[in-house]
Order: sequence, then structure tokens, then C-alpha cells
Amino acid sequence: MAVYDLEEQEQISELKAWWAQYGKLITALAVAAAVASVGWQGWQWYQGKQAAEAGALYHGVEQAVGKGDSQKARELTGQLIGSYGGTAYAQMAALLSASAQFDRGDLENARAHLAWASTDGRDPALRDIARLRLASVLLQEGKLDEALKSLEAPAAAPLQARFADLRGDVLAAQGKPAEARSAYQAALDAVGNGGEGAATLREVVRVKLEALEG
Repeated sequence: MAVYDLEEQEQISELKAWWAQYGKLITALAVAAAVASVGWQGWQWYQGKQAAEAGALYHGVEQAVGKGDSQKARELTGQLIGSYGGTAYAQMAALLSASAQFDRGDLENARAHLAWASTDGRDPALRDIARLRLASVLLQEGKLDEALKSLEAPAAAPLQARFADLRGDVLAAQGKPAEARSAYQAALDAVGNGGEGAATLREVVRVKLEALEG
């Protein structure tokens, strides 16, 4: 038994020495892991809360637009952008509100929401849509150079034909028929063989191209 007692004492001594050397580190790592776990859960809760609040505001924007209350839509969109600008809801609200402002003839506020959505919005696809709509508003306002600038960066494949078509409209408005024809041809090349929407766009662009050539 004395041999075993001696071995146990040696193991205990080694364990004590090991703990004296590494114990604080292990404790710190355990505490850090616990804090990280709690922090992650807190972050998840916060994200969920943000999404719920942003979703409620977006629903308000939808209702306001449905009722034709463009001012309310603009105010709620401003709240979304100010408090939840990092969410997709803010970007979608900006697009929806801009459409309501445009229909009401309020091009200035439509442009403001689209400018934000096209540069500060998180979703790349929604940024492209915002750039396209912003260029349309700028064309309506006669700000042709700014409209072209909005269309400069390459767009995602599904929107390339519409970008080229609108670029042709702006160039035609600038009195540049040759460049406009080139843009319209690019739109025809990009439109592809999609469904009814693609066929309609192809026919519209073809008519524009023929008008320039006539």
C-alpha cells in the first residue's frame, strides 16, 4: 500500500504543479467561452428584435402606400433608414416609398430615397434596382449626365437589358443618336429569350431603334 500511496502523492504533486502553471489560463479560457456563448445569444436576440421592429415599420410603409398616403410612407421610411438602415427592410421601404413619391410627382423625395438605396443599401440586387429607378427619375428631371452616371457600374445579368435600354433613352435625350442606337442594340443582345416581359421589352427597344434609324 505504501507504494501506491507514494505514487498517488507524486501524481497529486504533478497535478498541483501543472495546475499552478496552466490553471489560470484554463479558467480564463472557460470564462471567455462562457462570455462568448452568452454574447452570441444576446446578439442573436438583438438581431431578431431589430428585424421584428424593422418588419413592423415596413408593414406600415406598405399600408401607407396602399392607402395613397405618400407622406406617411416617406416618414416611416425615414424612420427605417435612420434606425434600421442595415436591414433589407429599409432598402425595400426606400424603393416602395420612392415609387409612391414618383407617382405623386414628388421627384425630389423619390430621388432621395433611391439615392440612399442605391449607395447605402446592403443588398446588391436591390442596389441595382434602385440605380435603375434613380436614373429614370433623373431622366424625368432632365439631369442627363447624372442619369448616365447612375447607370455606369455593371448591373447583374437580369437587369442588363433594362440598363442598356434606359442608357439609350438618356443618350437619345442628349442628342446622341449613334450612341443611343448602340445602347439599344446592347439591350436587344442582352434581353434574351425570357417570358412575356422579355418579349415586351424586346419589342419596345426594337421600336426605339427603328425610330432612330428612320
